[in-house]
Amino acid sequence: MPEEHLSIEDDDLQYEEEILRNPYSVKCWMRYIECKLSGPAHALNMVYERALKELPGSYKLWYAYLKQRRKQVKRRCITDPAFEEVNNCHERALVFMHKMPRIWLDYCQFLVDQCKITRSRRTFDRALRALPITQHHRIWPLYLRFVRSHPLPETAVRVYRRYLKLSPENAEEYIEYLRSIDRLDEAASRLADIVNEDGFMSKGGKSNYQLWQELCTLLSQHPGSVRTLDAAAIIRGGLTRFTDQRGKLWCALAEYHTRSGHFEKARDVYEEAIQTVTTVRDFTQVFDSYAQFEESVIAAKMETVSELGKEEEDDLDLELRLARFEQLIERRPLLLNAVLLRQNPHNVHEWHKRVQLYQNKPHEIINAYTEAVQTVNPAKATGKPHTLWVSFAKFYEDNGQIEDARAILQRATLVQYTHVDDLATVWCQFGEMELRHENYEEALNILRKATAVPARKAEYFDSSEPVQNRLYKSLRVWSMLADLEESLGTFKSTKAVYDRIIDLRIATPQIIINYALFLEEHNYFEESFKAYERGIALFRWPNVYDIWSTYLSKFIARYGGKKLERARDLFEQALDGCPRKFAKNIFLLYAKLEEEHGLARHAMALYERATEKVEPGEQYEMFNIYIKRAAEIYGVTHTRSIYERAIELLADDQSREMCLRFSDMECKLGEIDRARAIYSYCSQMCDPRLTAGFWQTWRDFEVRHGNEDTLREMLRVKRSVQAKYNTQGTFLVSQRLRAEGGAASQDAKEPVDEMQALEQKAAVVAAEAERDKPQMKEKILFVRSEASRTELAELTRQNNPDEINIGDDESEEELEPDGK
Repeated sequence: MPEEHLSIEDDDLQYEEEILRNPYSVKCWMRYIECKLSGPAHALNMVYERALKELPGSYKLWYAYLKQRRKQVKRRCITDPAFEEVNNCHERALVFMHKMPRIWLDYCQFLVDQCKITRSRRTFDRALRALPITQHHRIWPLYLRFVRSHPLPETAVRVYRRYLKLSPENAEEYIEYLRSIDRLDEAASRLADIVNEDGFMSKGGKSNYQLWQELCTLLSQHPGSVRTLDAAAIIRGGLTRFTDQRGKLWCALAEYHTRSGHFEKARDVYEEAIQTVTTVRDFTQVFDSYAQFEESVIAAKMETVSELGKEEEDDLDLELRLARFEQLIERRPLLLNAVLLRQNPHNVHEWHKRVQLYQNKPHEIINAYTEAVQTVNPAKATGKPHTLWVSFAKFYEDNGQIEDARAILQRATLVQYTHVDDLATVWCQFGEMELRHENYEEALNILRKATAVPARKAEYFDSSEPVQNRLYKSLRVWSMLADLEESLGTFKSTKAVYDRIIDLRIATPQIIINYALFLEEHNYFEESFKAYERGIALFRWPNVYDIWSTYLSKFIARYGGKKLERARDLFEQALDGCPRKFAKNIFLLYAKLEEEHGLARHAMALYERATEKVEPGEQYEMFNIYIKRAAEIYGVTHTRSIYERAIELLADDQSREMCLRFSDMECKLGEIDRARAIYSYCSQMCDPRLTAGFWQTWRDFEVRHGNEDTLREMLRVKRSVQAKYNTQGTFLVSQRLRAEGGAASQDAKEPVDEMQALEQKAAVVAAEAERDKPQMKEKILFVRSEASRTELAELTRQNNPDEINIGDDESEEELEPDGK
């Protein structure tokens, strides 16, 4: 380079000397360049040029130099000649750096910024040719962004096709671009290819169904733009491939034909869809789309008529379209019912609903019933399949076709139901139909035929045998036959039916009672009692209770006291093994028999046994009856031992009530001391804090019948009992309060801590009891920890230290009437 162009300053001398010594050292040149960064641009460029002349293969120098040159022209207009100089500089760099993708990327971006479209495209192509294929992924994003930014669809399409050969997984991006430039035919073809490719993984995370849905939408909404694909065949292929989305696919197929102008084909597609879909969701989608289609067709026709003027043909066509739309709306319940039946053809309820929808259409009803009984398999049925046969026969019967109804029911008896009760219901309905038409003998013959023993007997619950072989043990049929025999048959035939029921061991307690009552009505009393005996032998407690109760009542009503020993044996037999729950009524009936026809002492013994054999909850009531009957028979004094027994056996609450009644009786008899002893005994189970009523009653008794000493004794007992309960304290009170307050606490707001609430309530009760405690008029006699020596000395000077001085205000008020 000529020397006149070199402007070496004093500060540059050291760098120049270093470069002369090491002309191939990149570090030396970089230090020199760093020194020149703050200087003029041409001086800096000159240093870069000198360095690259010595080191033309240095990537570091070329990269820094090109970056500095682009920075120098950044603020200038793109038409400035300096841009071309920088371009030439890049070209010179690429002679040595053609394998460096960063240089290519910077150069391509620089050309794109200059809006040099053709040169940029050619440079991108040069870069792809120069770089190895493993580095093409760095060039393509910028290349694709460049071709998309300009309205050159043909160029962009060709570029994308080249790109997809390298990266076929990015086909979705190409499809989106094709849709944006309205090249829908190729977009649909590309979308069909990736849908059919099993190993394709969507970059957007879309499933194969979502891609298929996009293809169907594209085909259905743009039928005129897509020519290379058979849209109808593709959508129908999706119907078999995606069975859970058939509703959307049917709508897409119909929309394709609609947009193509083939309205009749669209209507056929809708009709086919609503006849084949199997879910309510798909049906709703298709039906709504179908209705909207018909509405749009009617609206378009009305608009055309209003614009062109009315003609007779147009009016007829419009009326036809309106009639077709109305019929579609009316068919909706039937179509929906058909969908549910396609889901489960063995749904009995839906078949009944279908028949109801055909109201006033007898031919359709017959067809529906016929299809139902042919379709429903009893083993798979949801509901009761025999109701279809019964309803079918009832339909014929209501329309006066009795023979057809008989034929239907006759066929119904041959069906292999899963439950014997279903077949029994059919036979019973068969008999009831004959009864409604007053064919009584025919009804009897039908039920006799139903109860006939088959050639091969089977157990009732043996599911391996057909129901026809197990029908002879159906209680439903036998019960109806027994009713008919009672009403229409003879005594002998009716008795034979009841005996057969008992022999088959299918009788119920009610059957036994009905049999016995039937015999009794015909004055066969001993036979009726034998029927009761047979029933008792069949059943155990508690099922036998009703039989025993009826048997004993009927026996007493029949014989009274004539066969007393036999009646006693029956009662003892009934009570043997009788549960406590059922013993009360039998004991009362037994005792009543003894009172009326036997011995009073036997009756009292029965009442005594009853108080022990009944349930604990019924003992109190039993003792009341015992006491009442004993008082009426032997007198009041005979009840003392009963009261004592009751007080011993009953719970505290009931014993307390018995004590009060016992003492009240002794008072009426004038036995004051006995009454006082009863009060004293009862007081041991009466906490003064919880049973204030008892203590008030005792106090009133002492006021009326006692004196000062007895009242003092009562108060002494009260304090001793209170002291006894205070030792047990809060626990027992909490238990009692919890039991009593259980019902009330359900309505009230629940406390946060239940135990804490009980303790608080117990503390309140204890405080109230402390307030009610008798207060001494002078000095209390119990030694207190805070008592002074003077008080203690004064207490010891009393004449009788053992005397109990009851000096509370309450006792003084009570003693005033006696102190006059």
